[in-house]
Amino acid sequence: KMIKPTKHNHPDKTVIYTSFLMLKELRKKRVVSYSNLLKLIKTKVTSGEFLFMPALNLLFLLGLIEYKAKTDSIEYIEKIL
Repeated sequence: KMIKPTKHNHPDKTVIYTSFLMLKELRKKRVVSYSNLLKLIKTKVTSGEFLFMPALNLLFLLGLIEYKAKTDSIEYIEKIL
């Protein structure tokens, strides 16, 4: 199934928007702790705690981020084409 919006989706309460906010923060700082990224999403997105993991998974599947277990942080991976 594809991720596509419907008329019932509020643009600011979707996995795509949550992923966008994460990516924006990660591109700016390169590495962000898991807890700080979660805190950011909780403050910017209504019910963001429910969208956090799906958005994180989407970015991981797209190959844009890596999880660093030693520091419990997320790192932005810049793709060079």
